[in-house]
Amino acid sequence: MTGRPSYFPERLAVLPNAEAGDFLTEGVLTGREDIASIRLNQVTEPLPHDDRRGDLQPVRDLAEDAMAYCDSNGLKATQADAWLAPRLHAALRLTRREAADPGLWNYLALGVAPDYVIWRHQPESKDGKVAKVAAERFRGQYHKQVFARLWWAAELFRDGPNYEPVVTACGNQDMLNTALRMTVINHRPTAQAIVRLVAKGVITTGREVNALAGAVNAAAATLMYDVIAPDAERESRPLIDWITEAETARQVSRNALPTGPDEEPAPEISVSTLVDYFSDLFADAPVRGREDSEESPEED
Repeated sequence: MTGRPSYFPERLAVLPNAEAGDFLTEGVLTGREDIASIRLNQVTEPLPHDDRRGDLQPVRDLAEDAMAYCDSNGLKATQADAWLAPRLHAALRLTRREAADPGLWNYLALGVAPDYVIWRHQPESKDGKVAKVAAERFRGQYHKQVFARLWWAAELFRDGPNYEPVVTACGNQDMLNTALRMTVINHRPTAQAIVRLVAKGVITTGREVNALAGAVNAAAATLMYDVIAPDAERESRPLIDWITEAETARQVSRNALPTGPDEEPAPEISVSTLVDYFSDLFADAPVRGREDSEESPEED
């Protein structure tokens, strides 16, 4: 099984896509060999900032604690997402521009926690064949790469400083697989309304999430959500202050949720407006299997 890298520098780094590809061997993707960590760190580039946010050990510790959290509580690996996403976001304290660099995520996956990637995403073997982790979990788009998807989920689903909606969103894999990639999720009241429907139990299954996401996306082609449900104007100062505070911040708590940038939450009236609107959309949305389940009592 791919294990903890044998060599760690003190700081995180950037691993460009071209160099990352050289380490995505069959042995690594199947979890049968370790990363050549010394060689990998010879082809990295330094981060564009030199503050405490670039310390490697806190991120490595989070990956180890996420695995331990699930293993000690008898949880599935998928349930690590809801625990890790807000804590990874709070530990890294990145701007969106910084998070848009795939080289950082390549490095986290290959240089910091390849064992976590294997643990989290390796499928079960079938027909005697060795199961492989998809290469895009190590080096892939933001909604596929193992750590990038968690960071962006935390960024897009947090409500100002509140990470509770992130826990709800990451507790449903179809929120990560489908809703996360939708452009309309950048509109905070839309993101919060969808999460609220999940939290209220209106949306429960993966099929229902996909049906709602499709309906919301389709309606956005003719209806501008930011007109009927405007967001508050966002200022840069709270994020800048939050990043600056990283120099003196304590380690991210393993028990309590961290606190994000002290930004104004999405306006409640806008979220409530979209909750009602999306509820109506969902009532009419085709959900695979819903008609069968509704008709089954009559057939009996």
